[in-house]
Amino acid sequence: MAMSSDNLKVEIDGGVARLILAQPEKHNAFDDAIIAAFTEALERVGNDASVRVVVLLGEGKSFSAGADLEWMRRMADYGDAENLADARALAAMLQHLNDLPKPTIARVQGATFGGGVGLVACCDIAIASEAAIFCLSEARLGLTPSTISPYVVAAMGAHNARRYFLTAERFDGVAAERIGLVHMVTKPDQLDAAVDDFIAALLRNGPMAIAESKDLIRRVTAGPVDSTMIEDTAQHIARVRAAAEGKEGVRAFLEKRPAAWQRK
Repeated sequence: MAMSSDNLKVEIDGGVARLILAQPEKHNAFDDAIIAAFTEALERVGNDASVRVVVLLGEGKSFSAGADLEWMRRMADYGDAENLADARALAAMLQHLNDLPKPTIARVQGATFGGGVGLVACCDIAIASEAAIFCLSEARLGLTPSTISPYVVAAMGAHNARRYFLTAERFDGVAAERIGLVHMVTKPDQLDAAVDDFIAALLRNGPMAIAESKDLIRRVTAGPVDSTMIEDTAQHIARVRAAAEGKEGVRAFLEKRPAAWQRK
């Protein structure tokens, strides 16, 4: 199944949804229209039971250059209310991507600036080509990476954010992997194979288990390891064990057969 607009393509096949930023002539920069379309697409694939994995990618040489220049020019003339509404729409899109119950993979083949870095940080798995270049460029424009900051800081840590937020310097995939922004760097011609390997690994796992694991990570990183958290984790695994998927997975393992979700 395929759905497309002038700036975003959605292709669904074999349980995998590919969300493709489709403005290569603009280096896949995004504006308010793309933010709205992307948010709608995330809601759609998030609610589609046939979708097991979501891959985010960009057409052409760039992954995403962040904010579109024409959009930035328009924003310069916005009043306070319009400015805030615009920022909230971007923040909501990022939250949808970060909180999606399906596993997400960022396929990063080229230039990734500003908000594009935020998209990468919101994904569960990020794979970059050796040709990828990253830059948190906002300070150079007299701005700050505000809406993307919760996700980027979570990925690279506060100490690295101090450097890259403040200098707005460019860094390559090797540096991005070293600081935790991406999980793997490959040669350009091996990027798709690496993405396919991760897709295959994710499809072997229970969809409920993946969604629950994502929720678990958010919960255990949100507070101290105290008696409340210990009890919460105990209740969490007890609930998952009692669920149909948990019972099927354990049964399949003991019976040495594929689990139900692996046979679809």
